[in-house]
Amino acid sequence: MTKPMLFTRQDIDRLDRIKRLNIINSITGIKPANLIGTQLDNQTNLAIFSSLVHLGSHPPLLGFVTRPPGDVPRHTLENILATGHYTINHVPVSHVEQAHQTSAKYDREQSEFEICGFDSEYINDFPAPFVAEACVQIGMKLSQIIPIELNQTRLVVGQIELIRLPADLISEEGYIDLTSANTAGISGLNSYYQLSHQNTFPYARPKPPKQSS
Repeated sequence: MTKPMLFTRQDIDRLDRIKRLNIINSITGIKPANLIGTQLDNQTNLAIFSSLVHLGSHPPLLGFVTRPPGDVPRHTLENILATGHYTINHVPVSHVEQAHQTSAKYDREQSEFEICGFDSEYINDFPAPFVAEACVQIGMKLSQIIPIELNQTRLVVGQIELIRLPADLISEEGYIDLTSANTAGISGLNSYYQLSHQNTFPYARPKPPKQSS
C-alpha cells in the first residue's frame, strides 16, 4: 500500500469531472449488478443498475435510484410509470459484458434484450419480462417514487411480487448463496467482480464485558 491520499470537499470539487465521477461511484465498494426489465406496448427494455437497496422485509421493499431527467430519455422509468411493473434480475458473471452494453443509449424501438444477447421470459403472467439467463429473478410492483431534491435524482420504491431462483441456493435459514448463483458485483460504472462467500455468522448480540484479572 502506498501513502494515503486525503481529499477534502474542496479537493473533490476541483477534480476532473470524469475522475470525480469514477471515485465517488467506486467509494462505496462492491454493489449489486442487476438488470431491470420493463415492457410498454409490446416493446421490451433492459438496463443495468447498480443502485439497488433493501428497504424492508415486511412488506418486502426494494429501491433503486434513477438519474435526473434531461435530454436523454429514461425508458426504464417511463415504462415503470406507465405500467407499474418491472423485473430485477441478477447479472450472471458469464454475461457481464452483455449486461454492461445495456447502458448504451438505444432508441425506444430497439430492445436491449435482442441487441445485447439476452432472452426474455414471462413467469406466471407477470406483465414485465424477466432475463432468462439470470439465476435470481424478482418481479416488482411500483409503490412510490421519492424525488431527491439535492441532485434531481429519484428513488424508485417497489414491492416484491414474485421471486424465482433454484431451490438449492436457499439455506434452511433463508440465506441465498450468491457465489453458487454466479451473481456479479459492480464497482463504479464499469468494473465487474465475481463474488466469493467468506463466512456466515450468527445474529450478533452484545457480549458481556471482559472480567478483569
